[in-house]
Amino acid sequence: MELQGKVALVTGASRGIGAQIAEELAKRGADLFLTWTPTSGGKERAAKVIEKIKALSPNTTIQGTAVDLSLPESPAQVIEAFLQHFAKIDILINNAGTDLLGAIADTTLIDYNRVMDLNLRGPFFLTQAAHPHLRAPARIINISSIAARSGFPIGCVYSMSKAGLEGMTRSMAKAYGADGTTVNAVAPGVVETDMLGKWEKEWIAEDAAMTPVQRRTGQPDDVAQIVAWLAGEGSRWVSGQTINACGAVTMI
Repeated sequence: MELQGKVALVTGASRGIGAQIAEELAKRGADLFLTWTPTSGGKERAAKVIEKIKALSPNTTIQGTAVDLSLPESPAQVIEAFLQHFAKIDILINNAGTDLLGAIADTTLIDYNRVMDLNLRGPFFLTQAAHPHLRAPARIINISSIAARSGFPIGCVYSMSKAGLEGMTRSMAKAYGADGTTVNAVAPGVVETDMLGKWEKEWIAEDAAMTPVQRRTGQPDDVAQIVAWLAGEGSRWVSGQTINACGAVTMI
């Protein structure tokens, strides 16, 4: 298996895209350290994800921790917890994030900080804390969004946070590349997860109808397959890139 002997740290792995990424990496042989939110049923969802992965990949070693990655102290705590179980990180997936829907005029400082702290500050400082413990050539993969470049008027702060994440991706690709470590981002479009429940069904159907590839809504596995390829040896000459995972909705 391509990722046999590798260890992947995946944040936000208790549901949706993060859970599917964890499952796919395990299928390819990686051991896992997962994080999940300490609130809103995160522990229960994580337990179900781990149970499913173990059923599909019985030889996978899985560890993890509950953490709020929007808090300043959390990145160091995650790495400390990781090092209790594993020696080195081969693959770092910065997936944990949140969205914010609403008019620009209605956005408060609390709203702004909540999104930026989790979507941008968290990945920056987690990657900073993880870097001394990477096993080169490592893979760092950030989960962005096509909203970073296509514009999202009712999600301005979310778009800003993901644009910043893509800037971080390019900068870290240059900073960390000497030993073969690559840093890339994957930018999904609309993906069918529980987070999609806050959207109107009519809007989701319209988006699917306008998606050039197969006229459908994206699935978590569509994203996970791209992430898993970036995590492998075959992507060694790809770095500093943002790969759209949206069925050709956005091409910039």
